[in-house]
Amino acid sequence: MTIDPITVGAVSNRLWSILEEQQAALVATAFSPVVRESLDLACAIFDSHGDMVGQSIGGTPGHINAMATGMHHFVREFPPETLQPGDVLVTNNPWQTAGQINDITITTPVFLDGRLIAWFASCCHSPDIGGRLLSAEAREVYEEGLHLPIMKLVSAGTLDATAEAIIRANVRTPDETMGDILAQIAGNEVATRSLLGMLGELGLGSIDPVAAEIMDRSEAALRAAIALMPDGVYQAETAADGFGTPLTLAVAVTVEGDHVAIDFAGSSPQSDHGINVVLNYTHAYASFAIKTAVAPGVPHNAGSFRPVTVTAPEGSIVNCRSPAPVAARHLIGHMLPSLIFDALRPVLPDRLMAYSADSLWLTVWAGARAERRPFVFNTFQAGGTGARATKDGVSTMGFPTGVRATPTEIIEVEAPLVQHHRELRIDSGGAGRFRGGLGQRTRVSSLTGKTWTVNANVERIHHPARGADGGLEGAPGVFGVANGQPLKPKQLNVLAPDEHVDLDLPGGGGYGDPHDRDEGAVLWDVVEGYVSLEQAREAYGVEVVYTGPPDALVRLPGMYHIDRDTTTALRR
Repeated sequence: MTIDPITVGAVSNRLWSILEEQQAALVATAFSPVVRESLDLACAIFDSHGDMVGQSIGGTPGHINAMATGMHHFVREFPPETLQPGDVLVTNNPWQTAGQINDITITTPVFLDGRLIAWFASCCHSPDIGGRLLSAEAREVYEEGLHLPIMKLVSAGTLDATAEAIIRANVRTPDETMGDILAQIAGNEVATRSLLGMLGELGLGSIDPVAAEIMDRSEAALRAAIALMPDGVYQAETAADGFGTPLTLAVAVTVEGDHVAIDFAGSSPQSDHGINVVLNYTHAYASFAIKTAVAPGVPHNAGSFRPVTVTAPEGSIVNCRSPAPVAARHLIGHMLPSLIFDALRPVLPDRLMAYSADSLWLTVWAGARAERRPFVFNTFQAGGTGARATKDGVSTMGFPTGVRATPTEIIEVEAPLVQHHRELRIDSGGAGRFRGGLGQRTRVSSLTGKTWTVNANVERIHHPARGADGGLEGAPGVFGVANGQPLKPKQLNVLAPDEHVDLDLPGGGGYGDPHDRDEGAVLWDVVEGYVSLEQAREAYGVEVVYTGPPDALVRLPGMYHIDRDTTTALRR
């Protein structure tokens, strides 16, 4: 049928508003800081066939893109004749959705006049799902917590009490875990009510024809952008820390006409530990990278997936076989956009940044409160992004995930923890004509007076972010106790009651020759505390002199100046 373009525009804008309403309701009613503060979530609307029509702004690529492909599993498992108004489905199957069992997807079918016309869904990171506290130590996915197959959680508006009892009995945070699930259900219900209201106002009996037009437009726009690139095969390779043994990530990006094929052949085989990535999650971040690189303004929906195909050898680190452990899959999955950018940099030389810190640092703190109640608390932190061809990188930015860092105030209110300092990490950004973004430094201790534990799913301890076009690498990460003793990354560490834990996050790579950086920019970096006097001299060839009191806590810009003669000699 022919669709009036004004109707398409009106529906598209209203859907965006409805999705924001869905996310707002979810966040406002969620129990855990993982959802409320860090927004480790995604919300989306799908047509009656399960194709994603739109997403909320707050969605992470690993959730939203994986949910977009995963929705078809729900549709196949529960055809329309098996559903009724008030039903709600659930799963956390890693191979069908977001790659780890801590991520729970809740879907709600929408009915109008007895017909299934759409779906709303959200995917949220659960504060706990049992198992090994989200470490990478497991040898099988069965060790990582409770697995929920695709099933009805709510039937005709009635919550399945048995399913709820099973969930509560298998997690350390039953109220928070179930509270977030109920918040997801509430968000879907709010969106359903608004969608039905919109259809009534516009006199529409279905969103499918308008949805098809929206998706076709996105597909056409992305294909047009891809077609501007020269055909060819573009390759890159990088290393990751892995679990005790370094890993290789390799990619070949083939551009042919208006289509891109991404293949990860040459990547390491799957690991014995929980750093493996399912193909669904690999596809999520690979397709995100292409859209970000060539057409970031194209609306994100199933249409924007069609011009991109993603393959990886079965049994590889980026296409693991079940029942491989996958709890810390994001550590590898988050590296894929930087790898793809590196491959495409020759064909898009001024548009793609250097390697970023990439992997979100997810730290799980646990112990017993004074009243013997256990606590489990997840915190998120981000390092720096890679520098761009015309701008510095962004400090402490969760790229490519978009998850927010946990505020100090929330950490100290919600858990018996103290964050003693939280500051930008000087000299962590890779030097270059444009500087990489900085990581941050934090120190944490416990107030319980008892033995406590920490598991830090962290990366780039041994393989820092590489620079581009002559830029230098960012600083590697550091994870240890305050006396300088390193702790074991990706594993459970038992801590003495009085120990302090230090997390120094990695910085992004620099872009271009550091000696080409504007001298005034180097001076200002020193004034701001981003770059030390030593790095200004050794990396940038700029001699900055401090003339203020040596013990001054506040150092004003007028206390610094550039020694021009020495700088000229250094840069020569």
